[in-house]
Amino acid sequence: MNEIFEKTRELGEMIQNSEQMKKAKNLEILQENNEEAQELLKAFNLQRMNLARDMQNNKITREEAILKNNEAFEEMLSKSEVIKNYIDAKKEFDELVNQINQILNFYITGQDPNCTHDCSTCGGCH
Repeated sequence: MNEIFEKTRELGEMIQNSEQMKKAKNLEILQENNEEAQELLKAFNLQRMNLARDMQNNKITREEAILKNNEAFEEMLSKSEVIKNYIDAKKEFDELVNQINQILNFYITGQDPNCTHDCSTCGGCH
């Protein structure tokens, strides 16, 4: 059992030292220290709260709230390269973690989460 924990710690350290995590952390710090980005994030979060309130009060539908939220998010990204860069780096890091989780899941369960059980989609099983 100790070997499993040791390998888990090694994996954690490798993830922590990955280029994806370093990039995301550095860009997060830049975003946190950028006054314009912080103002845009505050305004976006306020708009999200207002949309949630309007949806709860049946002033807008859930679909309208989602659409308006997505539009506001895209507008925020278009106004701040700092926020956009952080979001992109965070997505890259999240993809790395997701891939690692899929590999672990495959070795634990024997099932590939991407497997459709139609070998024509991937060329066969591992």
